[in-house]
Formats: sequence, C-alpha cells, structure tokens
Amino acid sequence: MNVSQFQEMLEEKGISLSPEQLEQFDAYYKILVEWNEKMNLTAITDQEDVYLKHFYDSISAAFFVDFTKPLSLCDVGAGAGFPSLPIKICFPQLKVSIVDSLNKRISFLDHLSTQLGLTDTHFYHDRAETFAKNKEHREQYDLVTARAVARMSVLSELCLPLVKKDGLFVALKGSSANEEVSTGKKAISTLGGKTEKTHSFHLPFEESERNIIVIKKVKETPNKYPRKPGTPNKMPLE
Repeated sequence: MNVSQFQEMLEEKGISLSPEQLEQFDAYYKILVEWNEKMNLTAITDQEDVYLKHFYDSISAAFFVDFTKPLSLCDVGAGAGFPSLPIKICFPQLKVSIVDSLNKRISFLDHLSTQLGLTDTHFYHDRAETFAKNKEHREQYDLVTARAVARMSVLSELCLPLVKKDGLFVALKGSSANEEVSTGKKAISTLGGKTEKTHSFHLPFEESERNIIVIKKVKETPNKYPRKPGTPNKMPLE
C-alpha cells in the first residue's frame, strides 16, 4: 500500500487526511525505522507494508467505532504505538494514554509524540494488571484498545477494568476472533462486559482476515480483578 493508496482508501471510508497529517505519518514511518535499528519495535519495516499492516490496520477500528468525539482512550500494550497513535493522528481531539511494560518502548513513544507534535498523549511504564488497580485510571476511559496482545480471555482482564461504565473495549484481532470471543465469554461477562459485535473484513491487497471486536462495559468490574501480574495469562477466566 503506497501513500496515495493509503490516502484514497481512508477517504473512501470517510477519513480525510490533511497534508499535515500525511506528513505526520511519513515522520512516524521514518522514526519507527530509525529506532527499530536500536531496539526491536517491529519486524515490518518496508514502507508499503508499514502503511498497510500497521497504519491502515490500526485505523481500521475507526471504520466501525466512532472516534470523532473528544474521548479518552487507553491503549494496552501498544508497543510501537499501534493502534492508538495512527488513530490519534486521524482524530487529533482524542486524549490518548498508552500503558506498556517495556520502558524502552515508552522512551520511543515519548520521542515519537514530541516529534509528531501530538498533544494530549500520555505514556505509562507499567504492567496492565497494576495500572488497572490505580484509582486514577481504573474505569476512567471512554475507550480501551488492544491489538495483538493476548487472547480474549486474558485481554479482557487487562482491559475491561480500565473502561468506564457504558464505555467500549475494542480489540483488533486476526482470523481466530469468533473462537476467542466464544472461549472468552465467561471472562467478558465476569469483568462487566457484553460483546456488542464482531466486525470482519479483509485487509486490502493481501486479503488477510481482520476482526474488530466491540465490547460494551455494562457493569462495574469486581474489585478483585485484574489479578496479580502474570496470573491472567497463567490462569485465564475460561
């Protein structure tokens, strides 16, 4: 996916990018590749692949969820900033917080955000399990996103405690989404969520399956969740 195709395909979905926003994506790509030589951020470094498999793939959540309001968004385990920072470039009014367990990645995100001139972005070096116990963040976000972090039964415990009541947890998944939602049903319900819809589509050009799982927070998460760091992964709520 070259830059023109990226711009045109987003335009078809109702997302118009200004020259400044296109410059931000260009700078994002260059900084990502530059820092990737010093630390492992991504295995994908070819420009057309980054635009398709990182930028477009991240923004695809906005085809099914409304990001146009001044919402607070928390991205769990964002790594190199996906999906939240490409979404933030498209919708600058969003207030974005990213939590990641690796401090080197937080340094990258901090530098990236400064270089791109992004405002209302906050980066936290923490485990999701302890971050969600913090009263400043617990049930404080309109939207919580995660992309390729863990299976739904685990991911729900890391993300749903951060979503405020009536807010949304949006998980970006590959082809095993329906199976994951099915096995994660108990976890989603226990943690106060209800699956609204799974939106399926194919990534352009390579035609690989993608799924956007939208879960609404219908009741508060019980205080005992999330459990201690590492426990959700070792003993998922299935």
